[in-house]
Amino acid sequence: MIATPNPLVLILCTGNSCRSHLAEGFLRAAAGEILDVQSAGSIPVGRVHPLAIVVMREIGIDISGHRSKHLNEFLTTPVETVITVCDRAGEACPVFPGNPIRRHWAFDDPALAIGSEEEVRAVFRRVRDEIRRVMEAYAAGRRAQKRL
Repeated sequence: MIATPNPLVLILCTGNSCRSHLAEGFLRAAAGEILDVQSAGSIPVGRVHPLAIVVMREIGIDISGHRSKHLNEFLTTPVETVITVCDRAGEACPVFPGNPIRRHWAFDDPALAIGSEEEVRAVFRRVRDEIRRVMEAYAAGRRAQKRL
């Protein structure tokens, strides 16, 4: 990983297929010029969930170029902040060098939704919107902090 002048915010989830990519997409859109935003998983599934890509595209954010990564890719990288977006990742989060700031906001896993195609898509949209509110508020706080 190439070091950047911006602090690295690493968003962790277990599978690195849905929630962490939604959060990465929102945080990059809201603060990508002041933060290096990445996501990873403790047990990555190896793909970004297709419905995560679809529901983000619906609101104009393209995450189709994201890839599912293992958190080990970041163990030798200076991480300023670790954000966990699921309880399992919060419990399994390793110790990163430099004692990064930790934030934990757990969201439902939309990949576990059952029902009709529209019912499942509605769960993805709900979780997307919940993550959006949190990541945009976090980005606003980081922007305000940078101005001080």
